[in-house]
Amino acid sequence: MAAYKRYRKESTVSYSLGITLTFELLKFKMDFVQRVYVHSAMKQGDTLQKLKDLCENAGIEIVYTDKIFNVLSGKENCYVIGEFRKFPETLGRDGSHIVLVNPSNAGNMGTIMRSALGFGINQMAVIRPAVDAFDPKVVRASMGAVFSTDFAHFDSFAEYAGQFGDREMYPFMLNAKKNLCDIHPQGTFSLIFGNEAAGLPQEFAEIGTSVVIPHSDKIDSLNLPVAAGIAMYEATKGRF
Repeated sequence: MAAYKRYRKESTVSYSLGITLTFELLKFKMDFVQRVYVHSAMKQGDTLQKLKDLCENAGIEIVYTDKIFNVLSGKENCYVIGEFRKFPETLGRDGSHIVLVNPSNAGNMGTIMRSALGFGINQMAVIRPAVDAFDPKVVRASMGAVFSTDFAHFDSFAEYAGQFGDREMYPFMLNAKKNLCDIHPQGTFSLIFGNEAAGLPQEFAEIGTSVVIPHSDKIDSLNLPVAAGIAMYEATKGRF
């Protein structure tokens, strides 16, 4: 009998927790799916039959077991889990990027991925130390956007800039040179955000054009997903 273990960053596989995410996995990363697990509480019906048909046509094993759900999912309404091999990381030179410097919260990363995809920015650079983009918590928070997002991890911002420095760069900081409403990206660009607690280090003020999102003095800052969403909307305004 298989001994199921919690996800670890060092693992070669990760998981989509829930049937909606698993459909997204099958749609965008079919070739990397190893097997699909189905809980005994999953109701028979058209949705399950669609899942069975997809897996059968692709030669993907369906395993009926409750044990892996006890290990991987703390949610009572999770009845399907997709297991997939980690796909190669990639980041294109032609598209605009979201750059997250030392993000520490999986939910925030996934939420930003989903928002970015909605604004047509499906490329993300993650600067270590950072939460793992393959973490099932990121996958779940992204609502499957991780499967149609190109992303890559870098050991430092200097490493990222060495490969992608020839573009408009906008680090978001409280003591910035310009307000968000005053910037108008024309070509490919990178929107750069710091850690949830600390923000970006002061040296980022010398990189590209630093930007602040004006708000009242009733708060000290916006949380990361909100700030990123506002920035992405403004940077892509008029393109949709």
